[in-house]
Amino acid sequence: MKFLMTYEQKGPAKPPSPEHMAAIAKYAEDQAKKGILVMTGGLRRPAKGTRVKLSNGEFTTDGPFAETKELIDGFALIEVPSREAALAVAREFMAIAGDGEGEILEVFDQPLPPKG
Repeated sequence: MKFLMTYEQKGPAKPPSPEHMAAIAKYAEDQAKKGILVMTGGLRRPAKGTRVKLSNGEFTTDGPFAETKELIDGFALIEVPSREAALAVAREFMAIAGDGEGEILEVFDQPLPPKG
């Protein structure tokens, strides 16, 4: 099963120390070697967001905004056998990343047709 995990740091936004980044990178490397981490990424700060909408065939945009209200600092796509395993990965990651919150969302994983 694949899950999308999001993470938002709590408290004042500040860049992580080199040691903190090294610990997060080491954890990500270990999870990738185990076949758990499929991909990961983060958002640049300050983040500029644009809301997009399709309604009755009309595509509209709102923004960009200088700050977004609901900002995630990072995300990871993981592959584990169960939601409980995803929770365990989130617990381990947050112990390294620090105080924050996020979501764990199960991904509908349908293979793409071959290129051709």
